[in-house]
Amino acid sequence: MGENLLSAAESAIASAGKSGVSMAEAYIARSKELSIEVRSGEVETMKLAEDRGIGLRLIKDGRVGFAYSTELTVDGVNELVRQALANAGSAERDENICLPDPAARYPQLDLYDPDIKSAPVEEKIKLAVTMEQQARAYDSRVKIIESSSYQDGEAEIIIVNSKGIKAGYRGAYSGLYIALVAGEGDDSQTGFAFEYGLKYKELDPAGVGKLAARRAVRMLGAKPVPTQNVPVVLDPYIVTNFLGLLGPALTAEAVQKGRSLFAGKVGQEVASQHVTIVDDGSRPGGIASAPFDGEGVPSSKTVLIRDGRLQGYLHNTYTAAKDGVQSTGNGVRNSFKSTPEVGTTNFYIEPGTVSHEDIIKDIDKGLYITEVMGMHTANPISGDFSLGAAGMWIEKGEFTKPVRGVAIAGNVMELLKSVDAVGSDLCFYGSKGAPTVRVARMTVSGK
Repeated sequence: MGENLLSAAESAIASAGKSGVSMAEAYIARSKELSIEVRSGEVETMKLAEDRGIGLRLIKDGRVGFAYSTELTVDGVNELVRQALANAGSAERDENICLPDPAARYPQLDLYDPDIKSAPVEEKIKLAVTMEQQARAYDSRVKIIESSSYQDGEAEIIIVNSKGIKAGYRGAYSGLYIALVAGEGDDSQTGFAFEYGLKYKELDPAGVGKLAARRAVRMLGAKPVPTQNVPVVLDPYIVTNFLGLLGPALTAEAVQKGRSLFAGKVGQEVASQHVTIVDDGSRPGGIASAPFDGEGVPSSKTVLIRDGRLQGYLHNTYTAAKDGVQSTGNGVRNSFKSTPEVGTTNFYIEPGTVSHEDIIKDIDKGLYITEVMGMHTANPISGDFSLGAAGMWIEKGEFTKPVRGVAIAGNVMELLKSVDAVGSDLCFYGSKGAPTVRVARMTVSGK
């Protein structure tokens, strides 16, 4: 733990204690991010951003006050306490507001790869250049590389509260992203790929570049198909798009506010028996893994839906107190500038036992969806969606032609209940992960 950061956090708690507050919590984050974008083998932009600051929560007479500052001096911290106290004065009383007790132990995780920091910047540029070159070399129809970039970041987090929590950790990540266009005649199609992880040496620029090129090239000549009701296979990336819709609905915060389609359904069947959905902030190698959440509660694995049955919800300390349960370690903070909301960490569908190939092989006629448009328009409260879609047409277990200009619509609960196969190929896209998933039947609206 950085000593000067720890002493700033401790002095904030001590200063708050002198002001007669019943509880106080200081959260300090220091982060550094590098991003490099190349075009035609040359660096186009390189940015290095640094940020550090403290967020302070105080509880006085059942009211919470929050303030943040980038000033970690004694005067800065004292001013911060005054601001947080003033903010508490205008807050509503709420007996559920509390801070967590210290934990007996935290998960031991390998989150900091020194190679990320020690690798020379020239080498990082080379990764982005290699990715661009491999994408172009894959097929002469790859015409435009819109973006080829390398990114990394490191962060140090320290949390101290008046109940005795004093914890910290350091983490780092690195990643690659490419977006491109392939063209033939008047037709052009886009493709992208990305890879983010905790280990620098595991990055595969050639693989990422080729994958983006393959995705674009295979869609050339895509046309709509006639409207029909067929089995639909969702690419792992598309499944993670749907997880983005499900995540907020599985938080106790959404349930308590009456904004969740899972409210009142614990113990009920909400998906097919093939579906198990998990959130695991302690997952080894997970990009959202940490020993503790934004309040100092140990990270843990929470099974939300097991074999299709809803087991429970994600909690932070506040929602847990309201429901009379334990926090699941999901008090998520994006920065020192915000209080802990309930959110997902490494959020994924557990893999099944069927291979991706066997899922496709089983289909006489159907659609493999690789792209959806309009997911932001899906209703997170009702679960209704209507999306543009593109992908590959399947006949007799083989991909036969690219498809674009079709639509799928329905309800995410019905979709989950219609899943009849889950692949063994779990892939993570950032903090969300999924295998290939097959839906028994869906109406594909085309021409």
